[in-house]
Amino acid sequence: MERSILHFNVADFAVAVERVADITLRSKPLIVAPLGAARAVVYDMSEEAYQCGVRKGMALNLASRLCRGSKVVQPRTDLYRKAMGTFLKRVQSYSPLIEHGLEDGHLFVDLTGTHRLFGPPPDVGWRVRREVRDGLGINPIWTLASNKLVAKVSSRLVKPVGEYIVATGEEQEFLAPLSLSLLPGLQGKELSRLQEFHISTIGQLAELSRSQLMVPFGSRCEFLHQASHGQDNSLVMGGPQQSAPIDHEHLFATDTNDQQEVESIVGSLVSRAAVTLRHRRQVARRIGVWIHYSDGSHVVRQATLKQGSSSDFGLRQLAMLALKRAWIRRTRLRSVRLVCDRLHRQSPQLSLFPETTVKERSQEKVLSAMDTIRARFGHSLINIGGARQTNPAVERLAV
Repeated sequence: MERSILHFNVADFAVAVERVADITLRSKPLIVAPLGAARAVVYDMSEEAYQCGVRKGMALNLASRLCRGSKVVQPRTDLYRKAMGTFLKRVQSYSPLIEHGLEDGHLFVDLTGTHRLFGPPPDVGWRVRREVRDGLGINPIWTLASNKLVAKVSSRLVKPVGEYIVATGEEQEFLAPLSLSLLPGLQGKELSRLQEFHISTIGQLAELSRSQLMVPFGSRCEFLHQASHGQDNSLVMGGPQQSAPIDHEHLFATDTNDQQEVESIVGSLVSRAAVTLRHRRQVARRIGVWIHYSDGSHVVRQATLKQGSSSDFGLRQLAMLALKRAWIRRTRLRSVRLVCDRLHRQSPQLSLFPETTVKERSQEKVLSAMDTIRARFGHSLINIGGARQTNPAVERLAV
């Protein structure tokens, strides 16, 4: 049976949500970035700002110079996540297989075999766009292809608004004239290496055999060969995309080497990571701490557990150990980043002879109560003692 993968993409999702919340923002270039931070970076930007040269991760002061007259608004990740949930509900009636992010406006929907229930897949694309546009006020791109890779590439062609259908069997012909920069999964070093070989299009890459690609790219040759031919057998995994590590970073408004402040911020980042782990029903076995100093240097250190954890208390101890290993200079810190990886699904099976202590059981009850409060009122309302409430004006979140 031919696969039918529908991809929805709300271009500049944070901007789209902000413009629904405040219609006065629709008439001017918009930049979503922390306010009041000395080195704030761009979280998202409108198409008008993008055309002026503004990019995600760019310093706000530079972005403001490039796009004079733009309006800058504070990121509201809780609002974007809520909007994403509403968007998801509009799609769930068409397929149980929906792969999505938490707050990025991207959805993959597997419609294989559903035509008898809902009609041809293009009709579903038009219908969902109309429902989302009328109900939420946002206008998603939708594309249709036989796999996720081709559907993703085609969505990049029609940004910020439009639709694109790539028929089964036409994948390689569709990809051939396109720039290599449009190919998902291609790493920066690989792109630079291919450019050294004067290969600039996906079609030129497809002309190389696996053995030719093996010499410069080693084990990556198989991916490059398949992707350039439009081949992608990856499944649409129901639920949020959960394979990626959990990554949080805090940019200090003023460089600091105050131990209490740094440890409090790391504690808050741990808390956010732990909430995400519990939401995913996962545990992490390793935590990495990146310290970026004011002189431009950085240090990375890690700490691991034999058995994974999703507890604020256990992960906090692990993070403080990694921080101690990384913080080896007296130079002031510009930012601190925390990454949880080696993620595993939390076992649903209960132990016959649980080894948890009274203290650990009490901690579990506390965390359960905190998660309930955060789900209703937001993460910043409550935290564990010693973990400073991070100011969203200076925090960059990537999950």
